[in-house]
Amino acid sequence: MAQSEPSRAPRPPALTRFAPVPEVPGWLRGIYAGLCLYLFLSALNIMGTGLGTFGGESDWLTRAFAYGENPFIALMGAVIVTALVQSSSFTTALIVTLVATGEMTLGTAVFAIMGANIGTSVTAVIVALANLRIRRNFRRSFTAALIHDLFNLLTVAVLFPLEWLSGALHESGRGVLTRAANSIADLIGMQEVANPSSPVKVITRPMVNLFEWVAGLFTPTTTAEGLVMAAMGLILMFIALVFMVKNLRGAVLRHMDGLFRTYFFRTDIRAYGVGAFSTVAVQSSTITTSLMVPLAGAGVVPMKRLLPFMMGSNLGTTVTSVLAATANPVSAAVTVALVHVLFNLVGTAIWYPLRAIPMRIANWYGRLASNSPRYAFFFLFLIFLIIPVVGIAITEVIIHL
Repeated sequence: MAQSEPSRAPRPPALTRFAPVPEVPGWLRGIYAGLCLYLFLSALNIMGTGLGTFGGESDWLTRAFAYGENPFIALMGAVIVTALVQSSSFTTALIVTLVATGEMTLGTAVFAIMGANIGTSVTAVIVALANLRIRRNFRRSFTAALIHDLFNLLTVAVLFPLEWLSGALHESGRGVLTRAANSIADLIGMQEVANPSSPVKVITRPMVNLFEWVAGLFTPTTTAEGLVMAAMGLILMFIALVFMVKNLRGAVLRHMDGLFRTYFFRTDIRAYGVGAFSTVAVQSSTITTSLMVPLAGAGVVPMKRLLPFMMGSNLGTTVTSVLAATANPVSAAVTVALVHVLFNLVGTAIWYPLRAIPMRIANWYGRLASNSPRYAFFFLFLIFLIIPVVGIAITEVIIHL
């Protein structure tokens, strides 16, 4: 008698596959981006109005910024603020608004803008530390982060003393960068005081009035109202930037990984242009430069193309300060925004021909840190403690000579 075939165990049901989340239509992303932009511009004017009210009733801000006589303190203050909030866009927009309302001097703002550039490059070092366990990947990713850091540090090392000393020797008290930016602002025809009927101020006025009314409900004095209003504007600006970046990052960066591998880094000019364009698109050099760190660690991105990409990314982030100046269209605010642009253009003009210098330093220190990771942490210690202490001590001695 033939044996019956052994019964087969029933097959487990096929795994249910979740349907892919449909991508948000481009037109809806456009509306969302426009709303974020409107909130961003409104936040700048809300903050400006609050600071103006507070500054008119109190001399606290004037006394606080008296320390701006030491330009190195202004620079390191911006470094710390930018590193804490992880956004040079936030810091530069705040600086432009403070200048427009008269709560920060133009001279202090110029050096603070330089500090914002350094602060935004710290994020890439922190991202590189995630590869600490894989020695080869860590060496490449830390070297990539250093390339960005060194461009900003070396540019500040050249332009900070040049701006400070040229300002001290000129009758106007303004350095060469500030004078050049101010000349461009004059050519554009910017006014010395704000124009109350400027288009941006007109369209954001309803939001300013709303926040002014809300601040007045909960504050007993005019000084407190101005301070609360400035704080609410600051929070709204941060929220608007976060959502703007999140929206644009999803639209622009989703398909960039493959393009980075095959197309974007064929030439230095292309890498520079992609760095500038992608940063303008997502309004955050922190995102675009930090994206390069793991790609460089995996060997996807040619190391020799990273410096022009980082230079382009730094130029792209200046759009935020220019945008902030449109919300406060006065000569001083536009001058600060243009100083930010000139800082990065001049830095590129200096260090691209001399690119062997930052590249060799980055490669040397990257190998050193991969052999002994304590050098990676020492680099952060150097930026946030040693350089500030030494820099403040030297500048204080020079000022009081």
